[in-house]
Amino acid sequence: MAFATSLIPGLDEIVRGDDPNRRDEAARRIAELFFEGAAGFGPEHVEFFDGVLTKLMPRTDVVVRADIADRLAPLANAPRNLVCQLALDDEIVIAGPLLRHSAVVDESVLIEIAREKSQEHLLAMTERPALSTGVTDVIVDRGDQEVVRATAGNAGAAFSPSGLSTLVTRAKHDGLLTLTMGQRDDLPDENLKELLAGSIDAVRRRLLETAKPARQAAIKRAMSDTSSPMLPVESRRDFDPAQRAVRSLHADGNLTESALLLFAKAYKYEESIAALSAMSGVKIATLDRLISGDRYDPILIVSKVIGLEWATVRALILLRIGPDRAAPQADIEGARVNFARLMPATAERVVTFWKTR
Repeated sequence: MAFATSLIPGLDEIVRGDDPNRRDEAARRIAELFFEGAAGFGPEHVEFFDGVLTKLMPRTDVVVRADIADRLAPLANAPRNLVCQLALDDEIVIAGPLLRHSAVVDESVLIEIAREKSQEHLLAMTERPALSTGVTDVIVDRGDQEVVRATAGNAGAAFSPSGLSTLVTRAKHDGLLTLTMGQRDDLPDENLKELLAGSIDAVRRRLLETAKPARQAAIKRAMSDTSSPMLPVESRRDFDPAQRAVRSLHADGNLTESALLLFAKAYKYEESIAALSAMSGVKIATLDRLISGDRYDPILIVSKVIGLEWATVRALILLRIGPDRAAPQADIEGARVNFARLMPATAERVVTFWKTR
């Protein structure tokens, strides 16, 4: 392997020196040597490149590191220390390809990254073809909504009993996570029952409609075993006066977000639901059933489709809780974050389904 050092005179000096241009060029040329011969290299050759490149890489330009990381990601014999070094990089453009695709990254490194790095790093990891329980335990505990949904949707992810329990708990305020978890073949019956017991009727029905035939039997059994009935309960509220008032506002061109906000702040439940129905096209009975439950995600979904501001969404959440109960600040903040992250297209699909109820 003497040709590597002869090709780049003064390599030791470059590694120790402060000239960024020389370091970048040396890293490119040595990496290129590795890529050209990787298919025929034995362990000792790979180890040589590993030792040289791990010394060069820390102060090499981001663009250079990103290019090298991207080319290393699919290689089964990529230098292990170098791969782990790049996978730990704070720049997701560098770490991302390796976190998604490299089979060389040690599990201990993946766990370290899951514990310490950004949500972008965690999201990249969810695209791996397989995830161990040690990794998913950390991801479902630390990950935001998008990360947790992606992890639950990874068929190659394995979950410990505590990991599954955490996912079921988080699904109580996330209908899409409920749908994803309910379709997993590896979700035990007891977890499935708990998942469905905390879900709203529309989500249950959607899960049953979209699940694979082999999974539907387990879902039906879990539904029959839950204490909460699947069939909707008729509301005792009288929406007729509120509906007439909302129709009058609409006819006069005054059915606006401001009018809805005033209804919600005054804790006028019937008027608020009637206004939401007129603005979204979802039936009053359906919205009443969804919003009067113990979850706030139906409010987030219909509000996203209508295009409401957070102030109005917050007022609707407080309306659901009622004037005599204090709203936990953590719940309100969680709702705000989830509302900001909710994609309009996702909300539109759910509301389209609600319109058929």
